[in-house]
Amino acid sequence: MPVKNATSSASSLPQRHRLHLLALPMLLGVGALAACGKQEDGAAKPAEKSGALAPAQAYDKIAAEGKGFTVGALMAANPVYVLFDPQCPHCGHLWQNSQALLPKVKFVWIPVSFINGKSAPQGAAILSASNPAEFMAAHETSILAGTGGTPLPSTVAPEVEATIKANTELFNKLAVESVPYVVAKNIKTGQVVTNAGAMETAALAEFLGVN
Repeated sequence: MPVKNATSSASSLPQRHRLHLLALPMLLGVGALAACGKQEDGAAKPAEKSGALAPAQAYDKIAAEGKGFTVGALMAANPVYVLFDPQCPHCGHLWQNSQALLPKVKFVWIPVSFINGKSAPQGAAILSASNPAEFMAAHETSILAGTGGTPLPSTVAPEVEATIKANTELFNKLAVESVPYVVAKNIKTGQVVTNAGAMETAALAEFLGVN
């Protein structure tokens, strides 16, 4: 399946699941958000570095450079971009919690690789699948069940491997520290909003401005 413009193997780094709460007024009070981060120490850190792009700039950059697969309301004007690592269980939770919004929202899921050696080949397998949405659903079910995700492909096409690498480089340029990382235009306000971490369906709907 051709990889669509949307929105690598990076070296494996020690990981720690952590809690992030982005300082967005609409999200205050909904509780801590779980994410898979790149930090090694136990100190709480912001979801983004000080050098991170402004939300509108991040949205435009992901739209121009990111490559992933699309699910949901395909005719929707403003896609919701989700950068995820296939080995991140919190990405799996966001995937599951987003399913109820598919009739109203177009999501573009963009795989990156930084958690471990399975991240890049599993991301490539998702993008290469004849039906990426079905493949992703099976993969995330396995991740959340603790069985490691879908089996690694025996080979990865060079162009798909390059796509994962480019997505990961894009993720690093955004100066984001954790996944899932969501960048969207709120449907009600038109404001570009960002969030690092999984959300329950109701909180995700509010974040996106979906009734």
